[in-house]
Amino acid sequence: MFEAVESLVSEHAELEQRMGDPAVHSDPGLAKKLGQRYAELSAIVKTYRDFQQATDDIEAARELAAEDSSFADEITALEPRLHELSERLQRLLVPRDPQDAKDVIMEIKGGEGGEESALFAGDLQRMYSRYAEQRGWKTEILDATESALGGYKSVTMAVKAKGTPEPGEAPHALLKFEGGVHRVQRVPVTESQGRIHTSAAGVLVLAEAEDIDVEINDGDLRIDVYRSSGPGGQSVNTTDSAVRITHVPTGIVASCQNEKSQLQNKEQAMRILRSRLLDAAQAAADAEASDARKAQIRTVDRSERIRTYNFPENRLSDHRTGFKAYNLDQVMDGALDDVVKSLVDAELAERLASVESGS
Repeated sequence: MFEAVESLVSEHAELEQRMGDPAVHSDPGLAKKLGQRYAELSAIVKTYRDFQQATDDIEAARELAAEDSSFADEITALEPRLHELSERLQRLLVPRDPQDAKDVIMEIKGGEGGEESALFAGDLQRMYSRYAEQRGWKTEILDATESALGGYKSVTMAVKAKGTPEPGEAPHALLKFEGGVHRVQRVPVTESQGRIHTSAAGVLVLAEAEDIDVEINDGDLRIDVYRSSGPGGQSVNTTDSAVRITHVPTGIVASCQNEKSQLQNKEQAMRILRSRLLDAAQAAADAEASDARKAQIRTVDRSERIRTYNFPENRLSDHRTGFKAYNLDQVMDGALDDVVKSLVDAELAERLASVESGS
């Protein structure tokens, strides 16, 4: 059992040596990549060592119990701990989404419902910002187009972890399930007769790409500058500082108008473009994958209407897992842990089933 762990223990030791080399830390991208892998393996190695220790303790207790029956109680006390460690190790060894250790870029857009959907998009942006704050993550607005009543027609936000998170605790591992159509049922501020309306906003979650993840040829880029638009802001409608970058071979476009200078807007647009190109490459790989792999990723299908926020009943319903919560007011203030956990658990169950079936 767990024969494969020995090779991971060796890899962990090799990484530890590499990370002690000053040359590695002269390359921030490589250092981060190695650090993420080291953190992932550290959790496996620690659990494996604890499992081995618990196994040895039970074996010793069994030998002693052969001579003194009082040691039988010690075996009974140790067995639940061994079972718990065995299950944890199995979960850690299940193949993970290769993007799970990454930060994310989230794009939130108002959909059906006009001004009300833009207000809801703003509510979702605040919800994710509050959730990130509670987890000690940093958020940054990369681009935004505000609506007349203070919502967002569209908003693009980066969510970054501090340091190297534990496996399964990075922004992409937890927020990737948020991609899709979010439906809201409530009385809009624009409704004079108190009628409940249904509108929607779309969320796109991209793993933030590092320079080493995507190779971009400068000759493949078309860069246009234009005048920023939208309410407010000293630089808006005064200078040609907004930037739109088109990756000609794929037709993928990224734009930014939030910063005051063309250079800053270009840097932010390139961050978005890299992440969209990485996402497109991953989607192409998924399209060629087996049915089992497709089943594992269906929970993040962005075309699905994934969740309903019913304000009159203070109810949140996730349509993928059947999860329901009646604390919508708290959820909108960032209390997303329970709904995220239901999705993480569902994905883990699918991956475990796939491994056990041998597919």
